Amino acid sequence: MDWSDVKIFLAIARHGTLGAAARAAGQSQPTMGRRLRALEAAVGHSLFQRTSDGFVLTDEGTAALLHAERMEEEALSFERELAGQGGHLAGVLRVASSDWFGVHVLTPILAGLTASHPHLTIELLTDARIYSLARREADLAFRITPFDESGVIRRKLTHLDYGLYGTAGTASPEPGSGRGTQLVTMDHGFATFPDAAWMRETFPHAAVAFRSNSREAQAGAVLAGAGLAVLPRLLADRLPGLVLFEIDPPPPGRDVWVGYHRDLRRLRRLRVVLEAVLDAF
Repeated sequence: MDWSDVKIFLAIARHGTLGAAARAAGQSQPTMGRRLRALEAAVGHSLFQRTSDGFVLTDEGTAALLHAERMEEEALSFERELAGQGGHLAGVLRVASSDWFGVHVLTPILAGLTASHPHLTIELLTDARIYSLARREADLAFRITPFDESGVIRRKLTHLDYGLYGTAGTASPEPGSGRGTQLVTMDHGFATFPDAAWMRETFPHAAVAFRSNSREAQAGAVLAGAGLAVLPRLLADRLPGLVLFEIDPPPPGRDVWVGYHRDLRRLRRLRVVLEAVLDAF
């Protein structure tokens, strides 16, 4: 059995089709299919049932999946442990955060570090996806929800105040009604966020004009005249043209958490980057 074939098996099991698994693994579909056949020949069992909707695990495949995931975890732990031994401020550090926080808050701090340490490369990943620290998809992550992954060292970085923003000349909305007011808010996938719930409760008769999971897109929509939005003050107070509306009670704030896997606690470049961010706050 070849470990690289087991990784192919895991990718297909997680994504369901050869095409999606190939894109995730950075391989071609023929290569993925060939390596899967080699693994099935090595173990003497069919691990997937090929259907019109994709690949479905057989009973043997389901049993193999548990062992394959344990193999993956041990291999990743091995990599993290060795990476954590590195003492030089060189190499790559992958940092994950939301879009606006990465662009407006982290980028100036991280760029300053790379200027001081020419052998350090920082990869900043900014989207709504939750990157796995256990799988080394990211080394250091900033989130507005606490970490629940095992083996993760976490701490609260800061508390973010949020405010209701519009543009100059926009009529102040009436709390408890909001009739005649246009709102810019989160998309349906994030409708349970505290600020989105606050807007629905505070302005029940307002109309939603624009939705986005991007705070930057929301701010852009407000500046373009789409309506009012609840935005992090750390972002909105930096953008010319946005006006803060005083509403009682104000929208709820959020805590920002930072976390990394315990196997990387001795990684010097991670400690230096984390300390720089903490110092900035």
